[in-house]
Amino acid sequence: MPSELSRSLGLPKSPEGAPVFPEPWAAEAFAMTVHLHENGLFAWREWAELLSRELHKPGRAEDGSDYFDCWVATLSELLVSRGIADASAILDLQKSWQRAAEATPHGQPIELANDPNR
Repeated sequence: MPSELSRSLGLPKSPEGAPVFPEPWAAEAFAMTVHLHENGLFAWREWAELLSRELHKPGRAEDGSDYFDCWVATLSELLVSRGIADASAILDLQKSWQRAAEATPHGQPIELANDPNR
């Protein structure tokens, strides 16, 4: 049975109703969120409310192109509010991934080890 999260507001879907992801990281964020939900970290209703709030913040893309950015921001908020992750640690990791992406030659997989500051 599909997760309740697959019914999330605005989730891009195929004609068959399966989630569609623009990049592998979006699929990974979705899978991580589903796993945490299924293991009782949060209720679907809570997720839906937090995601909706994030999607409707001023400055968000009207075309929904930042949907998975909103998804990750919501997941990060939940992890911090539950004491599972530290906000500064999430930000440091995000910056490290960005540096790794910039240092990775085109066509090669982006790996955290590619961050020149690591």
